[in-house]
Amino acid sequence: MAVKKTQLAQRIAEKMNVPKKQAAEFVDTFVDIVTGVMKSGDKVNITGFGIFKVADRKAREGRNPRTGETIQIKASKKPKFTPGKILKEAIM
Repeated sequence: MAVKKTQLAQRIAEKMNVPKKQAAEFVDTFVDIVTGVMKSGDKVNITGFGIFKVADRKAREGRNPRTGETIQIKASKKPKFTPGKILKEAIM
């Protein structure tokens, strides 16, 4: 089961004893800041939890699954999350 944004905000509101609307603003602000930092090419390191960063993907050859034809896939960037030690240990 996936926890949706509203459910996450609800859990934060309960844990911090704040209104659900304020907790939703916390979540939105966190997402906006992490997105902005990654857009600028930097990374966000939350010690123990993990690192949010942008990974460069090199140009490469691929195949069109319908025709089997070889195609060139352009270089691109993708968001990447690397879990930290504390998070890894917590879910094991």
